[in-house]
Amino acid sequence: MLQFVSTARNRLIRAALTHILAIMTSQPISQPQTILIADDDADIRRLVGDLLAREGYRVERAEDGAELDVILRRTPVDLFILDLMMPGEDGLSICRRLRAGDDTPILMLTAKGDETDRVVGLELGADDYLVKPFGTRELLARIRALLRRAGQRPRTAATRRYTFDRFVIDLDARSLVIDDADPVPLTSSEFDLLACFVTRPRRVLSRDQILDWTHGRLSDPFDRTVDILVSRLRKKLDAAGSGTGLITTVRNNGYLLTAIVRQVP
Repeated sequence: MLQFVSTARNRLIRAALTHILAIMTSQPISQPQTILIADDDADIRRLVGDLLAREGYRVERAEDGAELDVILRRTPVDLFILDLMMPGEDGLSICRRLRAGDDTPILMLTAKGDETDRVVGLELGADDYLVKPFGTRELLARIRALLRRAGQRPRTAATRRYTFDRFVIDLDARSLVIDDADPVPLTSSEFDLLACFVTRPRRVLSRDQILDWTHGRLSDPFDRTVDILVSRLRKKLDAAGSGTGLITTVRNNGYLLTAIVRQVP
């Protein structure tokens, strides 16, 4: 009798375990979120990385933009932490490049508390800013808030084709055509400038803003590169199109793309 009860109990236990195992294996296993830290300071990479690892995040570390690109080719990332001042390609340039690809959250770190740096970073697409030195509790709170907001919004690929006047520009293919047929040849700098206008239509852009967005650096207020580039681009657009001034000069302020811009589905 005791042997029968023991056997029945074992069967019930095995059945329960089998049921629990089936439920567990039918549910997707939650993977830790991946955070990539790009900072040329080895101590920052180590300290912040170790902190995040203890909090349960998967951490990737990059010393510069080139190493960041290598990591991205093999690992999807849920959040970027970018240092503003890095050798080679700086944090602003990397931020602009990353934001052109998708809407993964970006937290900028800087040792400079100047408001201009914060504004430029946010204009380029950074989601938040943190000035060094910072506390670990504030860093974690900002990271959690960014990841929480990112999880609440749909992650869809952004449309990268726009139409304005008689032109269609494809930012991924880096092409510009008129009347859906004839290509308009542009230099790399001219295309970057046009992309800057198209993604910020009917908005006055200063010379400093254009330099930051197209070159990823703080500009020299006496740099006339933008004026020359705008002149060349304006002539090409007018020659290919209807001859009307699509890019106008706003005295003492900058330049404005007057055309209505729409995304192409």
